Amino acid sequence: MSKFRIAIIGLGYVGLPLAVEFAKKYTVTGFDIKQKRVEALRKGNDETLEISNDELKSVLCADEFTASGANLGLFLTTDVRDLASANYYIVTVPTPTDKNNRPVLIPLIKASETIGRVLKQGDIVVYESTVYPGATEEDCVPVLEKVSGLTFNKEFFVGYSPERINPGDKEHTVTKIKKITSGSTPEAAAKVDALYRSIIVAGTHLASSIRVAEAAKVIENSQRDINIAFVNELSMIFNRMGIDTHEVLEAAGTKWNFLPFSPGLVGGHCIGIDPYYLAQKAQEYGYHPEIILAGRRLNDNMGKYVASEVVKLMIHKELKIKGAKVLMLGITFKENCPDIRNTRAVDIVEELKQYGLEVEIHDPWANLEEVMHEYGLKCLPKLNGNYYEAIILTVAHDQFQSLNLRKLGSSSSTVVYDVKGILTQDEVDGRL
Repeated sequence: MSKFRIAIIGLGYVGLPLAVEFAKKYTVTGFDIKQKRVEALRKGNDETLEISNDELKSVLCADEFTASGANLGLFLTTDVRDLASANYYIVTVPTPTDKNNRPVLIPLIKASETIGRVLKQGDIVVYESTVYPGATEEDCVPVLEKVSGLTFNKEFFVGYSPERINPGDKEHTVTKIKKITSGSTPEAAAKVDALYRSIIVAGTHLASSIRVAEAAKVIENSQRDINIAFVNELSMIFNRMGIDTHEVLEAAGTKWNFLPFSPGLVGGHCIGIDPYYLAQKAQEYGYHPEIILAGRRLNDNMGKYVASEVVKLMIHKELKIKGAKVLMLGITFKENCPDIRNTRAVDIVEELKQYGLEVEIHDPWANLEEVMHEYGLKCLPKLNGNYYEAIILTVAHDQFQSLNLRKLGSSSSTVVYDVKGILTQDEVDGRL
């Protein structure tokens, strides 16, 4: 029997790919509280499209598998009792923010309570969810101790190995991205590192402490957020000057150390959320972060900026505003991916509605029921032949790049706005 008997808590964009890779070598129990999600996965269907049906089916164990460790492969369950045979528990639940951008640790705490019910002497719990430095040991460990009755670093141990999943990316998959690892003792750290090193072909980086690993993760996305905020601000400045931002970035990019970032909406499960975790912790230590929060404010307002630019262009073309039909192409937070978590495309819709425009949305990648449930927005399953006074290309899905947007316009005066900057200046009236 393998020394690694693994339980993955949370089977979303992060947990499922990790579970599948581990299941190719070890006994893995995948746990999720969503019965519908588990039932779909048991049939070999991953609605996130991160894992192909064939790959998922190739590692699935039969339904009658008891997760005893007798077989290799992936066993899927919603029953906490099926987790009892594991000796490594990996937590991959979401860590969102609330409406006031404050960290929400409830999924993390609930996952810790679940594990605490089956935790045994010698077990190791590894957290992958993005948190602020200190969360693993200060917020999660006390829950594990309270529920299990075991003593931290004597009877059980913890580690932190931040996820680096990039939804929709079929090149930089989980085993091809270098993994940061850490543990609550040197021995636990070595064991956590060995676990991941056994499947991560890109290798691992063993951090000196859990807090270092947590901090490294939270600044990865904070750095990207700030860089995108910078080019978004450049876009607003150059737009006033009548200069094309993308041409400026292309020219500047000829210098070997210029960082290649593009303007756009910043959403998703990481970049638009993680900086708030660091900012919250910084304020607890008496420091008010200036650059981090300034970048967040700027990026969070880009949807409103896009909407106002579209309206200005419509006014310039003497198009009516109130009651005008607008087509928004794309609602997911990035191209060629069904992920709608924290999508900032919704900000454009809400702002346009404030101006009295009627907005229709089409996105071939998005789950229409999920969009309605999460945001209360109805999407067109397909383009219905309507014509529009304005068309906004919000997401650069491959399917959109072959569309003749001008043909969807109600007249030659229809405004075409390109948020992603994938079309040429000649094809559009405006772009970030």
